[in-house]
Amino acid sequence: MDAEQVATFRELLAGSPWLEQARLLGRALRTTPRSPGGLLVVGTPAFEPWHMTAHLDDESRLSGVAELAPTLVRWAPPPGAPPHLAVGLARLEAARRGETLFVVAQDTAPAPLLERVSDARKTGATILALDGDDQELDALAHEALAVPESLSFDAGQHLVSACAGEGAIASRRTFRARLARLLDAVAGPSA
Repeated sequence: MDAEQVATFRELLAGSPWLEQARLLGRALRTTPRSPGGLLVVGTPAFEPWHMTAHLDDESRLSGVAELAPTLVRWAPPPGAPPHLAVGLARLEAARRGETLFVVAQDTAPAPLLERVSDARKTGATILALDGDDQELDALAHEALAVPESLSFDAGQHLVSACAGEGAIASRRTFRARLARLLDAVAGPSA
């Protein structure tokens, strides 16, 4: 999905409360991890969120927000997997304050995942969720968003990841504009 398709989805959802909720979840993804590597993305045993992880990594690079770079947590990484694909569930047990656990689950989260999410929350990690309306998972999350039936789960992931990057880019533009106005006020307009 390219930027034009994301823009089309945004236009279709304009005025919808879901799009504003996607922006809030995107902002939480961008601001709650306090250090690079502190955004942990996990799915279910049947659904590894490769797609969302790749898009968040792209948004991290494009926006310049290192904290948005995700760590994919896998249920069963194969032996000999490269380091970025070898992070297992033990990483969830080590989650702490200043880190964010982002659960991306199209289907209902199984009990072992819910237990790990609950434990991570108790240790101070922020819990975010993008799901298919999983009430138990949503109850554990600080912020959760269910993808509506009218939108594919894939499209929901694209929109949330785009929202995660957009605020940082806008903030940098706003900062640059303010800095330029300040410099103009101090030194006079540039030629």
